[in-house]
Amino acid sequence: MRRFLADSQPATHGLPLDFKDRDFLDITDFSRDELEHLFLVSDHMTRYLHNSIETLHGKLMASLFFEPSTRTRLSFEAAMKRLGGDAIGFADPAGSSYSKGETLVDTIHMVENYVDVIVLRHPAEGSAKIAAQITDLPVINAGSGALSHPSQALLDMYTIRREHGSIDGLKVAMVGDLKYGRTVHSLAYGLSLYKVKLMLVSPETLRMRPEILEDLDQRNLPVEQFSRIEEVLSEADVLYMTRIQKERFPDPLEFEQVRSVYKLTPELLESAKKDMIVLHPLPRIDEIDPRVDEDPHSRYFKQAQYGIITRMALLSLIFGVEEKV
Repeated sequence: MRRFLADSQPATHGLPLDFKDRDFLDITDFSRDELEHLFLVSDHMTRYLHNSIETLHGKLMASLFFEPSTRTRLSFEAAMKRLGGDAIGFADPAGSSYSKGETLVDTIHMVENYVDVIVLRHPAEGSAKIAAQITDLPVINAGSGALSHPSQALLDMYTIRREHGSIDGLKVAMVGDLKYGRTVHSLAYGLSLYKVKLMLVSPETLRMRPEILEDLDQRNLPVEQFSRIEEVLSEADVLYMTRIQKERFPDPLEFEQVRSVYKLTPELLESAKKDMIVLHPLPRIDEIDPRVDEDPHSRYFKQAQYGIITRMALLSLIFGVEEKV
């Protein structure tokens, strides 16, 4: 592999940083050293946020979104084009042969003839893994059911690292739908590679899945559970808000019982640490008061911007490009 020339390189303890042609199906596909390397490449990519380079000229990405998306789809496509490549695909399966009954397997077999990398979002858990098993092209998981969203975890962790200077030593509070929220699942696994404390705030019915909690325990990640935001605000370094995801609930009545259980306001933030940051994977519904947008703790729109540069870094490394700096 031709290694990407970032501004500096992290310690790798003798392990090769070989990203070329790799699938990215889960945040645990990458080691801590590999994540740190990707973050350094992301730092380098900030200079191209509003410019273009030609490192991926001639490369084509398939953007296959079987579920609605704004930030993930557009940032992947923007990242590819900023790198000099291009993208094709669909944002609504109703406009594809999927609406005619074509299977995911057949869609992947068809698309692999046209492109160099596949970015897939699908409502079925395990869909990205299935796609990776049937094609030799790199597959990037852009959201798989309620289970995982690894590229979101990349930008979440990068945001924390940029805004706090480090991830180690922080206390991260996750609030809201921790049962169906795939972003919190991937972020929790990513944070398990660092020395952090996780504080989980949710209604009893939306607690983090037991199997995930067991995994985190085996990874020696300290986890404490709470029911109210007020219990964690004065201690948290990061407050990660999430919406209650109506589309994931099998029972509409269950959703109605918890739909507006949490709402972050400027008044609540008065008890927060001065340097605490508020994140949200977006879209938000009513869990963050719009007045918080102007609060100095707010970082969720900047977080969305970081999504472009982390995805630029990810695509560059998967293609194994080397930029002359």
